[in-house]
Amino acid sequence: MTPDEAKEAAAREALQHVSEGMKIGLGTGSTAEKFVAGLGEMVADGLNVVCVPTSEATREQAESLNIPLTRLDEEPVLDLTVDGADELDANLTLIKGGGGALLREKIVASSSKQMIVIADHTKKVETLGAFSLPVEIVPFGVKATAMKLEHAGKWAGCNGALALRIRDGELFVTDNGNVIIDCAFGTIPDAQKLASVISTIPGVVDHGLFIGMAGMAILGGPDGLEIIES
Repeated sequence: MTPDEAKEAAAREALQHVSEGMKIGLGTGSTAEKFVAGLGEMVADGLNVVCVPTSEATREQAESLNIPLTRLDEEPVLDLTVDGADELDANLTLIKGGGGALLREKIVASSSKQMIVIADHTKKVETLGAFSLPVEIVPFGVKATAMKLEHAGKWAGCNGALALRIRDGELFVTDNGNVIIDCAFGTIPDAQKLASVISTIPGVVDHGLFIGMAGMAILGGPDGLEIIES
């Protein structure tokens, strides 16, 4: 099973958790795209759902498939969110934000009764941190915020380079008009401690640590599907 086939298999399995009348959060990224594509097929076959996208890219995909969309202001409680992850451990603590949509992803996931993570098996790790931790910050005072982030990481036992995200040679700007600092902390010994201290820094909007939010992960791999439940 190729990585792409693994993502497809995980997405198809997640679709089994969708039922008539659900309010669903739609994730962002290459794996979430496959779930949205499959959901579009179900809608075309008559399924009635209403969805909240976590990014403008996901919104565009959903609209192209005629998936009914709404906003959290209209439907503040969702039944299910299905999204990918950049890393996850056995406790379903996640690193997200590689695609730059971590803030909306976290708002939508926290507004859902259940969050299912879909990914290929390579995203599962013993300890988080091989993937750089994205932190979304306001554009004002970037250098000052970055210095505080570096100090916060060291206090939480994390050391590594911090870099302002650049994409295609230009500063990456999120759908919310903010920027992202990618923190290459390496091993994160205590995700809760790191999350707590980062959240206290003025200028930080949110970070890519998702703790206690996912109830299930569906991982596609060479031996089939692995299901992890919290």
